[in-house]
This record gives sequence, structure tokens and C-alpha cells, in this order.
Amino acid sequence: MHRLQFHYTLSREHGTDRDTASGPALIRNPLIDLLQAVATHGSISGAARGLGLSYRHVWGELKRWEGELGNDLIVWEKGQPAQLSEFGAKLMWAERQAQARLSPQIEALRSDLERAFAVAFDDSAHVLTFYASHDTALATLRDYARSQEPVHGPLHLDIRFTGSVDAIRALNEGRCVMAGFHTQVRPAVGSLAERTYKPLLQPGLHKIIGFAQRTQGLIVAPGNPLALSSLRDLQRSGARFVNRALGTGTRVVLDELLAQEGLTTADVTGYEHTEPSHAAVAQAVAAGQADVGLGIEVAARTRGLGFVPLVPERYHLVCLKSALQQPGPQALLQLLRSPSWQTRLNAIAGYRAAQSGEVLSMRAVLPWWDYRKPKARARADG
Repeated sequence: MHRLQFHYTLSREHGTDRDTASGPALIRNPLIDLLQAVATHGSISGAARGLGLSYRHVWGELKRWEGELGNDLIVWEKGQPAQLSEFGAKLMWAERQAQARLSPQIEALRSDLERAFAVAFDDSAHVLTFYASHDTALATLRDYARSQEPVHGPLHLDIRFTGSVDAIRALNEGRCVMAGFHTQVRPAVGSLAERTYKPLLQPGLHKIIGFAQRTQGLIVAPGNPLALSSLRDLQRSGARFVNRALGTGTRVVLDELLAQEGLTTADVTGYEHTEPSHAAVAQAVAAGQADVGLGIEVAARTRGLGFVPLVPERYHLVCLKSALQQPGPQALLQLLRSPSWQTRLNAIAGYRAAQSGEVLSMRAVLPWWDYRKPKARARADG
């Protein structure tokens, strides 16, 4: 079995595609081009002239391909017109069949690629790379941005969903321009959230941007048959839990809530069973693989599941201060502040706009830093 690899070219103007029995070829292959030229011109020299290549190059490439594929492509008889071997003819037939059968899919793929690359040739367009904790509203924002035309130019959000911790690390390592993470509303000093995020964020270097408030809670089967209303009920009922992976913001929130309830991970059956997203947690409950998981309301509602709200939280966006005035982040702020976007956001189950698009004081949002001088703190304590 031979492995196929696809390649494409970029050019300012459309070239003339090689014709097949079904019309212009949508995927070009250099070997098939050589075989087509030999079949058309009846000689290696004629094929070379037709392709604008040297005889030596065409002859060498045909020999290389024969070695690569382990079969003769040309009937090499001195003094006779060049002919395709049976294997070469079968390759030509197979390619024509594939082009004919797959042309709609190939054309759709080419169109998608052309649309994507059109952004690169549009001087007014901006691509903003995101690493972010999984979030339905952020995915909705990506689609919303495609349909808008901000003052600063078209905005395309390149979002890679990952854990909150990994998202901020990606920002600090220069792998993205914007990161998304979430915490409880005004997380407490000394909390797990502080121990997790404070080493990754630095006042004066990072800027927090408001995005949304959402609700985390228990995703349960329809009708909540186990009558679960709190995390303590997980211990009481022995319900099978499905968790999020280490490094995700939801895992941090869960561990904080367990500590507040005086529970340990050993009290939660299935704590080690993890899924990569809120949607995957909801699917595990819907499929009967688990009885309950911690997640956002919209994931439960989308699958017709029950939802028990536990804690409101803030979803934050963060970027480097040095990037904030760049056109891409400015276009994002404009979108987030628009009434039409905030209306769209408020329509998502469990979400509401919360200072969306506002650049916020890090100390006010994450109250872990005390900027007062030590003597001032001492006088205040006295």
C-alpha cells in the first residue's frame, strides 16, 4: 500500500490546469503530468518540450519514480515511440477516476484554502491567535467576528482550546497574542486559584480584559435522578463523577470547592476519569458513562441534561501590555464592547456580559497583590 501526501501551490493568477477526462485537474501531481505528456507526445523528448523541461530532467524523473514505486512506467524500447507500461496506464486511469469521483470535495477543499489564504493577502485583515480554556461563548465569538467588519479591519480569531494554565503559559512563551482563563468571582487570597495563576501573571506586564460571567455546576441526567444538589451529595450517593484534566480552570474550581466543603479527592468516585471539554463531560453523562460532572450550563442544556448551579465565575482574557494597542487586540475590544455581541452573549444559557471589552485592573479582578509599602501595611495593621 502506498501513502499519499497532498501539496498545493500559491500564485497571483490562475494557471492552466492539466485536463482530464472529467475536466480541469483540481489536484496536480508531477508524475501524472509526466505520464500524460509522454502519452500525448509519444516520446520523452516531445514530453519534455511540452512541459518546458529538459530531456535529461524528464528521463531522470521517470527513472526515479520507477525506483520509488518499484514498477516500470514506460516501455523502454530503443528506436520505438515511448509508451506507457501497463502499470503506468493503470496509474493514469486511477488518477482520472479519483479526479472524477472526488471533484466536488476537492473543489470545496480548494475553495476553503483560497478563502483562508485570502486573509493573508488582505492588508486590512487581522488574525489574532488565542490559546484558551474551553468555552462556548468564545467559540461563538469566533463565528461572530467572521460576520463583522470592525473599524480596525476584519478580525479572524485563531483559537486553540487548551487548559487555562497552558493557555497563559502559551501567552508568556510567545505562542499566542491572547489567552483565556477563568476563576471564581473574586477568588480568595491564599486560594488554589492564587497559587495556580499568580506565578503566571505579572502586574505591569499583563492586561486583563473583561469577557463574560458564567455559571459552573453539576451536569446530571435528565430529572436529576440521584437528587444531587451539592458536592457533598457526591460522597453521599457514590455517584460516578467525570472530571476535567489537570491544568484546566474547571479542575482548579472543583478542587477549591471540594476544599471549601471539607472533602478530598478520595471522596469523589471517578475523580481520575477525565474528559477534554465541557461538551465531552456532558456527553459522558448523556451516554451513561458517568452520573455527574462539573461544567457549564450550556453544555448540559444542549444535550437535554439537568443542571445544578454551584458557583458563578468570571472568564477573563489576558494579553501582554505591549500588544494591547496593536490593531488585532483593538479590533477585538471593539467587537466585545458592541451591543450586538453582548446581546448574543447574554442569549447563551448560563452566560451574561460582564465588563466585556473593558481593560480591567488586575488587582481588582484577581485581588492577590498588595501594592502598599510595608510600613503603610504595618500602620494599617496597628
